[in-house]
Amino acid sequence: MSGLRRQLFLIAAFGLLAGLVPLVDRDQYHIFVIILVLFNAYLGMAWNLLGGYAGQFSFGHAAFFGLGAYTSTVLLVRSDVSPWVGMWLGGLLALLFGLLIGLLSFRYRLRGPYFALATLAFAETARLVATNLDQILAEWAPSLGKITGGPTGILIPLRNDFGSMLSLQREPFYYTALGGVLLVMLLTACLEHVRLGYAFAAVRESEDVAQAVGIDVSRIKLIAMMLSAFLTALGGTFYAQLFQFIDPHIAVGVPVSISILLPAIVGGAGTLFGPLLGAALLVGISEETRRILQGLPGAAQLVYGLILVLVIIFLPGGLVSMPRRLRQLGRRLGKPSGRPTAIGRQEPA
Repeated sequence: MSGLRRQLFLIAAFGLLAGLVPLVDRDQYHIFVIILVLFNAYLGMAWNLLGGYAGQFSFGHAAFFGLGAYTSTVLLVRSDVSPWVGMWLGGLLALLFGLLIGLLSFRYRLRGPYFALATLAFAETARLVATNLDQILAEWAPSLGKITGGPTGILIPLRNDFGSMLSLQREPFYYTALGGVLLVMLLTACLEHVRLGYAFAAVRESEDVAQAVGIDVSRIKLIAMMLSAFLTALGGTFYAQLFQFIDPHIAVGVPVSISILLPAIVGGAGTLFGPLLGAALLVGISEETRRILQGLPGAAQLVYGLILVLVIIFLPGGLVSMPRRLRQLGRRLGKPSGRPTAIGRQEPA
């Protein structure tokens, strides 16, 4: 079985098994936790296209996430536009914003930590705009009214209908999140086996070598940036409808950028299933420590951070590298030890 066929088979098997979960377990809390896993996996996969496959480490994906969340929410609240429509408009705006960031960053050949800091600066700019836009408009264009809600955010009224992407039940959100994950996994699997994916890998390994063999490095990085931004914005719309509230901190803050990239880093950047594994571990740890240690302020975050550091130190390739690391450890432990006979020599035992 070829690599792509094997990946497609695994994706189909995962989709089938995951699709049966709400039919077997109707506990709303369990379904909600799995929704969080799928949602975080989706965002990690979207970031992974840029940070994992193209090697451009971004700390600014909160800007794209916030654009998607705010665009769809403002259109819904002010103009009664369905989020199913608003999410595509938010995705388009994020794509254009990603293009702008890419043009400004790659024009000056920013790479590595400099590119990461540039994306962080753009995200902080977006957060400040979301926080202060209403105040600015109140002075210069009061007729427009409030748009972002300022620091207090926007509360989304509950409408139990499919058109507004809202539901009193968790199952619609579950299957929406699952569908998003499966689509991005299919996109990623196909990308790994086409010329564009090979160009991504070449840029990730060495931009100078890629340029030398005729690859338009700036163009490839722009494609990765725009694709990743677009998908991340769609996730912002989903988040807004799931929690029915957004504000600059939870939609565009630095913690959002961190939570977007962590599933890919912990699970395995530049791999197909890494973000899914990372999201399962991170959400599972977060929920369990919050439940067990809920009486101790900050204890859950401490345990979460400790386990995260251990994974990064001992599994630098992410959770997907665990089988290989265990095999290496087994070979080392299974090696027969030698009996020293003289300085610089060993005699087999």
